[in-house]
Amino acid sequence: MEKKPALIILSFFAVYVFWGSTYLWNKIAVTELSPFMLSSTRFITASVIIFAIAISRGKSLRISKKQLFNSILAGFLFLGYANGMFVWALKYVDSGFASLLSSLQPLVLLLMMRFAQRKSLKIKPIIGVILGLLGMYLLVSQKGLELQENSWIGITMIMTCIISWSAGSLFVAKAETPSNFFIATGYQMFSAGIILGIASLCFGESWSLPMNWQESTQISMICLVLFGSIAAFTAFNYLLKVVSTEKVATSSYVNPIIALLLGWYFLNETITLQSAIAAAIMLTGVYFINSRKVR
Repeated sequence: MEKKPALIILSFFAVYVFWGSTYLWNKIAVTELSPFMLSSTRFITASVIIFAIAISRGKSLRISKKQLFNSILAGFLFLGYANGMFVWALKYVDSGFASLLSSLQPLVLLLMMRFAQRKSLKIKPIIGVILGLLGMYLLVSQKGLELQENSWIGITMIMTCIISWSAGSLFVAKAETPSNFFIATGYQMFSAGIILGIASLCFGESWSLPMNWQESTQISMICLVLFGSIAAFTAFNYLLKVVSTEKVATSSYVNPIIALLLGWYFLNETITLQSAIAAAIMLTGVYFINSRKVR
């Protein structure tokens, strides 16, 4: 597949900045909406918009059975399980500790590449992961890391989410999916939206119509759908096909920095000296991972 440098840069911008912004939008929306209901509405709405745009541009939504199966599996691994259960795990661990655990994703990915794909570990990515973990620890430890009762349940669930997301990344990088990344994103999100909708009903969550939401929740949902879902996840699917998987995983370190800056600007949250040092260390880690030459 031909690599277009400008498109790769724009895609990394979407994955870094737009996904980093979802911390803020989700934080606003989840104060009013139930988590599974929120995610289901977000992904189904995004998929419907994607399909409508594709049809309006004369694109066919027809895909093979194998592509459909792969899209459903990817949607489950990424969004249905990894995204949905991560939110559920926050019942047992605080958000700071959860963020620290989620930063293990690049390390888990490297280990899976080593043992599942027999790829050798390069020194620069390893240094990058270590710096990223150190930076994440400095970022979240200043608020205190407290373990709640039955926290082992949350820790176990989050680790399975990390494994699920990493497995999805390796799977999509090699699997036969719709050649149009926009349409591929639509099928993955529609599948995840249905899965999360069923989960919401099983857990007895309450549902409400968008016209009854607060204005801030409505704006947050629009941003989640257009930027956090359609733009960022389409870019994510594209990057998995054209650059190394561990480079795409660096979003685990950049997203918290974007979230930190947005929280400071919009929610008047304080950025301490330790936060700034942590951000610098994490970005250095991203540099080490991204600077490795790809054969």
